[in-house]
Amino acid sequence: MVHKDQNLILASASPRRLELLKQVGISPNLVIPSNIDETPLKRELPHELAKRLCRLKAEKVASTNKGSFILASDTIVACGNRMLGKAENSSEAEKFLKLLSGRRHNVYTSIYLITPSGDTSIKCVKTVVKFKSLERSDIEFYLRNDEWQGKAGGYAIQGLGARFIKAINGSYSNVVGLPLFETVNMLKGRGYPL
Repeated sequence: MVHKDQNLILASASPRRLELLKQVGISPNLVIPSNIDETPLKRELPHELAKRLCRLKAEKVASTNKGSFILASDTIVACGNRMLGKAENSSEAEKFLKLLSGRRHNVYTSIYLITPSGDTSIKCVKTVVKFKSLERSDIEFYLRNDEWQGKAGGYAIQGLGARFIKAINGSYSNVVGLPLFETVNMLKGRGYPL
């Protein structure tokens, strides 16, 4: 029997985050998407947006789920200070891929934890990703496969998008959507039984 203060709620709609947690032996008791407004504020930097959004997600879920661990996360892909959200259609995905082609970009994922007693922790992890120079045929192939749908920056490193990744500097799981090393250490450090 799990005590209420050992419940873990994942405040995310992302199936990838749930898979990543399960990969390291963590199975949330509940998954509750928070559906918040993700519009960036004026002059908000990518890492600031990632931190603000994951905090808002966690707080929204915590407001109706007291006494549990609440884990939220948000990933922002940025080329310079230009933020690339989830591509809404194939033409936007194509623009993202053309922008990322042959360049480095940053992936910021913030994690926010609320403990059963209401204490909070936040961490933002940055990974630098280097794309190869994409040919027209690369982009057409990728768009045909629809993998870009629902992905920040319009690509998935854990799928067909891996064929475009020349190098990464930092956490691979961060680019997928949840920096596992940091998440496990945050949970452990705040008393979640692992």
